[in-house]
Amino acid sequence: MKTASASLTIHYGVEPGLRFALLLDGHGGCRQLDMAGVCAWKPEDGVLWLHFERDHLAAAEWVERQGGLDPFVTEALLEEETRPRVEPVDEGLLIILRGVCATAPEEVENGNREIDLVPLHLWSDVNRLISLRDSGHYIMALRDIRLALEKGKGPQRTGDLLALIGDKLVRDLEPVLDGMDEEVDELDEMIFHGDASEVRERLKLLRRRSVQLRRYLAPQRDALNRIEHDDAPWLLERDKLRLREVIDKLMRFIEYLDAIRDRTGILHDDLSTVISERIARNSNRLAALAALLLPPSVVAGLFGMNVGGIPGVNDTWAFVIIVAFVTITSIATLWALRRIGWL
Repeated sequence: MKTASASLTIHYGVEPGLRFALLLDGHGGCRQLDMAGVCAWKPEDGVLWLHFERDHLAAAEWVERQGGLDPFVTEALLEEETRPRVEPVDEGLLIILRGVCATAPEEVENGNREIDLVPLHLWSDVNRLISLRDSGHYIMALRDIRLALEKGKGPQRTGDLLALIGDKLVRDLEPVLDGMDEEVDELDEMIFHGDASEVRERLKLLRRRSVQLRRYLAPQRDALNRIEHDDAPWLLERDKLRLREVIDKLMRFIEYLDAIRDRTGILHDDLSTVISERIARNSNRLAALAALLLPPSVVAGLFGMNVGGIPGVNDTWAFVIIVAFVTITSIATLWALRRIGWL
């Protein structure tokens, strides 16, 4: 038998600055609230999940004036430049994480498929979870949790919801790293047969991206580890167990990222070697060409001087003799260059 929440359709962005407000029913489903319903909410009604656009004025005003949060928490939630971290405040947790951002579905049709790590600001306590992300970002992990709640198969408690968010954020890193690994394999094939300038540019971008990803993944591992060891009463043992598995997976991803960075370094060295060999080969060819042209140039220079006494001026066979001499000399030079391996 299906429950009412199983057929729920969540509408997004109905209220200015508020993406959605969901009241969890404790059985995997939820009920959507408007801003009036959020203002009328009481802790005994159930767990409330609010998701705002951090850079929207209406969202900032609600967090500052109606959120009932500590000023330190409010400032951190609305801060622009952040790195992953966790700070316990009273009975709650201030959490800054990074998630995979993809373009919205309507923008994918236009060929825009940029993927990056973007900040997700969270405040979580026993009765509420408040999340904020910038308006231009589209975090796939939150979308998947919303879809599960629509089907009545979502989280039931705050700790369950928080652990699931951490799990989904880390899960979405895997296709990004797989794509980077495939690009490394492609560049490995292109080094000897592709355009060196294109390979160099793509390697530079790939190395820069791996450094940027690791810059956020390492502190994110520490942040999740701190959540897993926090003694908040609303974090059950199974929530911590799930977070522990997420941390192990994230550690493997960091090692995977280090391997990708090392491989790009090796490919860069290989590319430098290939380019040096090509330059040396071309230099040898130019030197060989200059050596082949040297005897004719010397003869032409000697016999082209405007001075008296040049031999063969009145000799009918002089030109033929000179051509034969130049030809024989050039053949001998070509043979010598082949013997020493320049050609």
